[in-house]
Amino acid sequence: MSTALVPAWQSPAGGALIGAGAAVLVLSNGRTAGISGILDKLLHGTVGVQAWRLAFIAGLLLPAVIAGPTLAGVVSSPEVLAISGILVGYGSRVGGGCTSGHGICGVANLSPRSLAATATFLVFATLTVALRHALVSA
Repeated sequence: MSTALVPAWQSPAGGALIGAGAAVLVLSNGRTAGISGILDKLLHGTVGVQAWRLAFIAGLLLPAVIAGPTLAGVVSSPEVLAISGILVGYGSRVGGGCTSGHGICGVANLSPRSLAATATFLVFATLTVALRHALVSA
């Protein structure tokens, strides 16, 4: 397992790009950038005149396709990545939205549900990192 650190500029740059994408989406058509909702409607055929959904998802995937997953330090098999994606999708369905929808757009709108969801994400992410470090160093 690689423990390489991500360069310090990548996280703020990624956050700024996510925020900019969310801002462009809300300013251009008044839609909130909840990825799970956008993808859900796209998968269920609700595209119609709202082909922006397809363009938005393509814009998320295109950099990863061009650069490849190893750019971000992710080295894994396609099977593990697919299973991970399915689990994240299931979790976002159960949680009523994904981290980007709740953490970026919901918090910006002071949504009580998104504030609670984001606090829950942060608590469990912290616990997961602490547990991983405890298990790796043991």
